[in-house]
Amino acid sequence: MLTALLARLTPDRPVLLAGPTASGKSSLALAIAEAQGRSVVNADALQVFDGWRILTARPGPEELDRAEHLLYGHRPVDADYSVGAWLREVAPLLTRQPAPVVVGGTGLYFSALTEGLAEIPPIDTSVRSAARLKLAEGGPEALIAELDPVTRARIDLANPVRVRRAWEVARQTGRGMADWHAATGAPILPPERAHLLHLVAPKDWLASRIVRRLDAMLADGVLDEARAIAPSWHPRLASAKAIGAAEFVALARGEITEADALARTAVSTRQYAKRQRTWFRRRMASWTTLDAVAISAMLRDPQEHIGFVNEIGARGTLDESRRQTYDGRTAGTDDV
Repeated sequence: MLTALLARLTPDRPVLLAGPTASGKSSLALAIAEAQGRSVVNADALQVFDGWRILTARPGPEELDRAEHLLYGHRPVDADYSVGAWLREVAPLLTRQPAPVVVGGTGLYFSALTEGLAEIPPIDTSVRSAARLKLAEGGPEALIAELDPVTRARIDLANPVRVRRAWEVARQTGRGMADWHAATGAPILPPERAHLLHLVAPKDWLASRIVRRLDAMLADGVLDEARAIAPSWHPRLASAKAIGAAEFVALARGEITEADALARTAVSTRQYAKRQRTWFRRRMASWTTLDAVAISAMLRDPQEHIGFVNEIGARGTLDESRRQTYDGRTAGTDDV
């Protein structure tokens, strides 16, 4: 199976590999990199920070020894970072030969890379403060009510971060987010110049892996990681958006129990995986879909769940009935 996949991946083109959290995309990226002499480039907005290696599931020493990894943990935990900054850093890496494997779960990074990014001016602190105040007082609905109809139709209204960002842009610039996106320039990496791969996984399989990964994080020392960060941690930091950061910092400070921290983080992670799967399904319909369960079994991933093993299609895609099951349309409703 891996041999068939590798045969389709020409070394002169970057491989873009997207997938929801805990789907095994890092393991597949490493396998591709090792087999073809490629480097692995991070496309996860939280793995760029140096303070949360365990919590964000950044590659460990063993993985780093097996292939070169770039843009992982290279920014201070208290630094700001944006998709624009990531694009500027990733652009020169794409010219390497063999071309790298770009892997992660931040959909905005991939869309900006392959579709272009609107050059929106920086948002003033006063505007951010006003957005936070309005969000605290009236919830996302208060911000949504002030967005233009086109922007409302195009953004994920269930994602408060996206809603707040759209409101801030409109307040700062006088133009809606949709208007800015309409003026987007040419992409750094047009889709036809890359191999586009999307790991698809059923929610129950992901949920099981999420629980086991949290247990592994606890065993690997995530609480020590939180204790080291807690004195300088602030919820407004970009790195604070890491799922579980607030919970494990609260645990480190003695504010909640270990059981509460694990339970809350598990729920948040499942909700995040649902948002990722929805976003990828809508925005990556033309990408080659790979069966995460079969890939995991093939790679003998330690978190592999035997009960869900399936064979990948001859062309590396899922047929429609199985795609619907994986999307949650026939498998039941995701956690909300």
